[in-house]
Amino acid sequence: MRSFYLSFMIIGFAFINSASASTEQNFEWIDLIPLHERQRFFDGQQMNIDHTGPALEQNTVGTVRTELDGQKITIPGFVIPLEGTEMNVTEFLLVPYFGACIHVPPPPPNQIIYVKYPAGAPMTKLWDVVYVTGEIEIETVSTDLAETGYLLNAVAVTDYQE
Repeated sequence: MRSFYLSFMIIGFAFINSASASTEQNFEWIDLIPLHERQRFFDGQQMNIDHTGPALEQNTVGTVRTELDGQKITIPGFVIPLEGTEMNVTEFLLVPYFGACIHVPPPPPNQIIYVKYPAGAPMTKLWDVVYVTGEIEIETVSTDLAETGYLLNAVAVTDYQE
C-alpha cells in the first residue's frame, strides 16, 4: 500500500512538471541577456545618436541564453515587418523599442527576435506594442536591417495590456 501512494505521488509530480513546462512564461527584454552580461548592457545604454551623421553599425557584442531554446514565451515588443501581404505580416523583427533598426543603430542580436507567424498579424498592429507568444529558438538570422540572436515560432500576436 505504501508503494502505491509513493507511485501515485511520483506520477503526480511528473504530471505537474510536464504541465508547467508546456505553459508559456512572460518575458521582458532583459531576460534574453545572460546574467553575467546584464551590467555591461546597462552601462552602454547612455548613447548619443547623431541622426545627421553616417548610419551606425549594430553592436554585435553579447551572447544569447542557450537554456531558453525550446521554451514557450510571451514577450512584448514593436514589429518591424519583413514578409507578408498588404493585409498581414507573417515574418517580422520584434524589437524592444519603437524605431529600433530603422531610426537608430539596431540593438545587439540578443535584443532582436526574428518572428515567423504563418497565421499573419494584421498590418494595423505595426505601430503599437504587441505581445508575441510562441516557442523560442537560439538561431542567428541575418536580415538587411540587423542580425538576430533568437527566432520565435509564434502562435499568437495580441494587443499589449498594461
